[in-house]
Amino acid sequence: QLQASGGGLVQAGGSLRLSCAASGRTFGRRVMGWFRQAPGKEREFVSLIGWSGDNTDYADSVKGRFTISRDNAKNTVYLQMNSLKPEDTAVYYCAASWSLTRQTMQYNFWGQGTQVTVSS
Repeated sequence: QLQASGGGLVQAGGSLRLSCAASGRTFGRRVMGWFRQAPGKEREFVSLIGWSGDNTDYADSVKGRFTISRDNAKNTVYLQMNSLKPEDTAVYYCAASWSLTRQTMQYNFWGQGTQVTVSS
């Protein structure tokens, strides 16, 4: 019940905004996270946001470039990605958890992923 969208091909230095729409049952009062997985690599944490939006966390690799936000009225979480780099290329997944955590295993609902490709 998580649907990620907004991925695409962009040149280095460009921007994309990812969206993740959820059913109310999946979204309600949950922490929402973004993760990514590049070919041949493990899935890694990118960012998370708490229910109220007051608590956010970012991986060091994206801090200052990515911004996470959520619209609880629309059951949607966003990831604004600026100053994109080729190393940001990956499939991006949104996920839901009851905990403010970076740990993948603590997220029990996952979207299908959206491909982000950054060309140099």
